[in-house]
Amino acid sequence: MAATLVVGATVQGVVGLGLGLVAAPIIALLDPSLMPVLPLVLAVLLPAITLIGEHDDIDWRGLAWALPARIPGTYAGVALLAVFSDRHIGIAVAVMVLIAVAVSLREFTVPVTAASLVTAGFVAGVSGTATSIGGPPIALLYQHHRPRQIRTTLAVFFVVGALLSLAGLAIAGQVELRVLALAGALSPCLLVGVWLASWLRGRVPEAGFRLGVLLVCALSAVVLLLKSLA
Repeated sequence: MAATLVVGATVQGVVGLGLGLVAAPIIALLDPSLMPVLPLVLAVLLPAITLIGEHDDIDWRGLAWALPARIPGTYAGVALLAVFSDRHIGIAVAVMVLIAVAVSLREFTVPVTAASLVTAGFVAGVSGTATSIGGPPIALLYQHHRPRQIRTTLAVFFVVGALLSLAGLAIAGQVELRVLALAGALSPCLLVGVWLASWLRGRVPEAGFRLGVLLVCALSAVVLLLKSLA
């Protein structure tokens, strides 16, 4: 689990997302009782560490539109789970993300406007609540921005989103102290990943960075699709 977190933190430190993609499936295989609280706690800790070192290039205007939209998206995700199975929702979200990645590879750009930010924030809330994968909608929208701005803006989005989810789980009585203690014990692995990412970032050109974002989004969708089909 520690090795998995180092890899996931390194990927997220380079392209802005990826910890959940790498770590969540392994955690679920090793101990399903740790899901989803452990990945959510780590999803708060890692972006918070990122923001300590990088916090000057955050798109606060974009977050002002996207973050509030995540709240009704969260409620919509809960409502959809009451009507459809998480399997059906997972398949739908995965297919949508794969289509968005395919379109992006053809250099199609979605303008970052109030409408697109609200839509992406809402979809991230739905998919994050129903399937635990909420990063790709925002990442795809910001794919043409500067790497540093993508990382820091996503970091703020992840911190707030994960805290909202943890608050809901805590109210439902599903947050255990043993899981919080394990997250604390594993947190040094995140620091190792952040250090490795800082070394790799200077060696990744901006064009390669954008392709990395698209690749991680596509892999997230594939993992979600396979998980839902299985």
